[in-house]
Amino acid sequence: MDDATPGRPLEEGIERDFAQQMSYGDYLRLDVLLSAQQPLSDPPQHDELLFIIQHQTSELWLKLLVHELRSARDLLRGDELAPALKRLARIKHVQHTLTDQWAVLATLTPSEYALIRPFLATSSGFQSAQYREVEFLLGNKDPDMVAVFAHDDAARGELERLLHEPSLYDEFLGYLARHGYDVPPDRVERDWAAPYRSSPGLVDVFAQVYAAPADHWGVYETCEELVDIEDNFQAWRFRHLQVVQRTIGHRTGTGGSSGVDFLRRALDLTFFPELYEVRTRIGG
Repeated sequence: MDDATPGRPLEEGIERDFAQQMSYGDYLRLDVLLSAQQPLSDPPQHDELLFIIQHQTSELWLKLLVHELRSARDLLRGDELAPALKRLARIKHVQHTLTDQWAVLATLTPSEYALIRPFLATSSGFQSAQYREVEFLLGNKDPDMVAVFAHDDAARGELERLLHEPSLYDEFLGYLARHGYDVPPDRVERDWAAPYRSSPGLVDVFAQVYAAPADHWGVYETCEELVDIEDNFQAWRFRHLQVVQRTIGHRTGTGGSSGVDFLRRALDLTFFPELYEVRTRIGG
């Protein structure tokens, strides 16, 4: 049948033919993806492929996290709470996947890692720009981290933009203020690049929400979603710490960080402090 047959748009036929010509490998660019694993060990070490794939897949999941966090943030800015909650639910599933992946890398013993470590040179997960984007979007901003990417114009530029934009939490507080909640003005208009500091006045706002969940259900649900995300992030950090500790002990990391000690200090960082502080008030 001719694609221009009456009653059947030509565009529909073109789309069909294009779909028929595109394979699974074409759509996913598997030629590029599956050729991106280039072990450097000499002589070749069996476990280097595991190390590369572990970190490459993590970067892909981080890319999705950045995508979903940006969308959730923008939806909150537009007062679209319901779809923002859908994004947060997906973010939690991605976090679980990232955390579960550590179990695969944990099969790499210290002896096996020692055979590939020299070929990593000074490369380190500390240098992951996408990881920094996730932290900036969640509110853990540090201008010093932008300087780490001085050699990469694109990464540095993106982090510089995120540094001066509201985080996901900032947009949630803006949403609350626009919907009649007594959010302290200095939480709504502030220097977005400055480290976030807890606000007693905001704890009061959340105490009211938790005192009557049914009256504030959408906001209450969002608070709990954010707490879930922070809990998941801390679980990821702790699992990372455990894997590093069992693999290299207390040796310095390949990128020059203090390794286990650096990762342990990161466990004290928090994105949404008032959502934890309010729990002391509940039922009091």
